[in-house]
Amino acid sequence: MEKKNIDWGELGFSYIQTDWRYVANYVNGVWEEGGLTAEADVVINECAGVLQYSQSCFEGLKAYTTEDGRIVTFRPDLNGQRMEDSCKRLEMPVYPKEKFVEAVIETVRANAAYVPPFGSGATLYIRPCMFASGPVIGVKPADAFQFRVFTTPVGPYFKGGVKPLTIRISDFDRAAPNGTGHIKAGLNYAMSLHAIVDAHNQGYDENMYLDAATHTKVEETGGANFIFVTKDNQVVTPKSGSILPSITRRSLMYVAKEYLGLETQEREISREELTEFAECGLCGTAAVISPVGKIVDHGREICLPSGMTDMGPVTKKLYDTLTGIQMGRLEAPAGWIQEIG
Repeated sequence: MEKKNIDWGELGFSYIQTDWRYVANYVNGVWEEGGLTAEADVVINECAGVLQYSQSCFEGLKAYTTEDGRIVTFRPDLNGQRMEDSCKRLEMPVYPKEKFVEAVIETVRANAAYVPPFGSGATLYIRPCMFASGPVIGVKPADAFQFRVFTTPVGPYFKGGVKPLTIRISDFDRAAPNGTGHIKAGLNYAMSLHAIVDAHNQGYDENMYLDAATHTKVEETGGANFIFVTKDNQVVTPKSGSILPSITRRSLMYVAKEYLGLETQEREISREELTEFAECGLCGTAAVISPVGKIVDHGREICLPSGMTDMGPVTKKLYDTLTGIQMGRLEAPAGWIQEIG
């Protein structure tokens, strides 16, 4: 298929409308047959549950052009499972993960002309989402919902190359114990907006959130999980019931152990332990890994030995290996790559 006339190398990380999206509606207790539509606008009642009580969840993944010209996506079954988990927690009807994967494939295939070519540094971002479309005025779940999958071509999350970030330990709480931090609910991200704007106004790139109960344990940022590297090259990630289970983090931990032969641990990480790490990175779909060079704890600067110039050596190996798998340069574990075309 002939590609769209887009300057792929100049793309930013922002929305560009593509030709097709997948839509399915839940009405009268069942999911209707979904399908592709060219209509990008959503028309809902003013009393829709998503507008009144924020009953919504979403996912994020990407499609890539591999070195040999195939269009693929990365572990969409895990995104489908995570959306199932989100729906159950938010009293929304589950859209089965098998149908979720089919919808992703169908949407990407229909928008193949928007999948950036290999080597451009750009990808096709895929956004599945579900929201309460039925009207509801009392505080209760809605009875009608819509599931959508849309796509948009995006450039690198960090234009001009990845530079280590400066982050602060935040006084704001991201998620309550036994709350919704472990699911991808839209309301979690709304709660983080004031905190990230405040961080940017103070000269920081991101927030490091601690556990809400004690403010002594590392959790995550507003939109990414943490990975740390010890001075003896052990890869460590925080363990908590209120952390979103990142698919990128899960994959990086596997890569660290099985591809790079490194010792890995998922465990509680104390605030005071931060001075002991050699490297730190934020991991997620958008950037894969964003290195952290400095953590500021209320005026106390914790400078990582990896510095403020480049990724640390272990972080760089993790990044190169995972992106090599995604782009087809390295052999992927069974089931990781979903071929689309």
